[in-house]
Amino acid sequence: MASAFYSEDLTCSICQTLFTDPVNLLCGHSFCRQCITDVLSVKQQCPHCRTDVSIDVKFKHDVYYVGPCARGWGPVADLCPEHEEKLKLFCVTDQQLVCIICRDGERHEGHKFKPVKEAAASLRQELVHGLKNIGGDILTTESLVNTQKEEITKTKDKAQQLMIQIHRQFEEMHQFLRKREDEIKNELQVKKEDAVEKMSEMLNTMESALSKLRELEVKATSVLEVKDPEVFLKSWTEGNNMVAPEQLFRSRAIELQVVNPSVSMGPYESHLQFFVWKEMLQVIQPRAELLSLKRDSANLTVSGDGRSLFCTHKNKQTQHTSFQFGHHYWEVDVGHRDYWSLGIEDHFLSYDGQKFTTCTSNINTELDLADSPRKIGIYLNCSCLKLSFYNATNMTHIHTMSSGPMAKPVSALFALKYRTPDHNPMTVCWY
Repeated sequence: MASAFYSEDLTCSICQTLFTDPVNLLCGHSFCRQCITDVLSVKQQCPHCRTDVSIDVKFKHDVYYVGPCARGWGPVADLCPEHEEKLKLFCVTDQQLVCIICRDGERHEGHKFKPVKEAAASLRQELVHGLKNIGGDILTTESLVNTQKEEITKTKDKAQQLMIQIHRQFEEMHQFLRKREDEIKNELQVKKEDAVEKMSEMLNTMESALSKLRELEVKATSVLEVKDPEVFLKSWTEGNNMVAPEQLFRSRAIELQVVNPSVSMGPYESHLQFFVWKEMLQVIQPRAELLSLKRDSANLTVSGDGRSLFCTHKNKQTQHTSFQFGHHYWEVDVGHRDYWSLGIEDHFLSYDGQKFTTCTSNINTELDLADSPRKIGIYLNCSCLKLSFYNATNMTHIHTMSSGPMAKPVSALFALKYRTPDHNPMTVCWY
């Protein structure tokens, strides 16, 4: 419990109870806020020493000052809100001020404590030491902040450049497609006009013949109504230019034939997208180029065009080619081989006839693929050290791995195994 001395020091002289919301007058005497407010509303004097109190500035602070000290009135130490004892200790474990009763309580059992002055001195020393080091840390952090800002700017700039590049490349394809569309449509228009012209000429011939036949029908019907022989003959021969009846009544229909010229666009009728896509491959960069392979094993045979690898031994054989900078993409037609590994050294995709596995220098991960690709696309980004695999038949993404720090140049890996003789070469195409 608090001592009688401090209980007296903490008692309001107006209500004679412990302070509630204590305040200090300029004269130094302390009272409950409500108590002194009520007194000053009647008489503006300190009830203890009768010192006049200003109307504008009644209270010095919203904290109370009690208890004599060598220098007069000083700040009262906080009391433990639970035990109303002085906070004489500092719990190092919980980093908080406590009283002696708190120290012995269950909540702080096993904790480390220091006297307030010792804890303050220790903390002050740590802060001084921390301030000595924080300057350098601030400079380092500022440098990191600036670097991060630069990276954000670089990323935005690169994204913008890529946006322009992507737009340009798509626009090239759009232009090609629009041009081919116009050309194919124009070709169709010419064929249509030519066909319509031929059919129109035949239609005119048919309509002319039909008109003459109807005229002949009308004339013959009219002449047949004449009973007088002389008049009959004269009526019929008039205007016929001495043409015999059998010539006039010959069948005209057998001389006419419906013209139906075929408006054919060849493969563009049924395979337009495929043929245009194949045409586009010839004009869009990068074009496919053959990857030059060189024989470096007695058990490997390279085809004459430098494109295909034949395995002449049942054990695994490897072939390498190197990259150092930039972005690279190549495709490998693995066909129905029961073993192959493709990628770069220490980072590759492998197939053993049953399962697909990504392999690094330390970790092998089995992949669950719905289909078995017959053509594998490999994309290597030397800048960000990313290696990606695709089903090159439909460009479905298979897997991407980070190749990590790698020595330059990077060697591409082609590993294969097959029973002899090898009738199923592995073909490689570089883009």
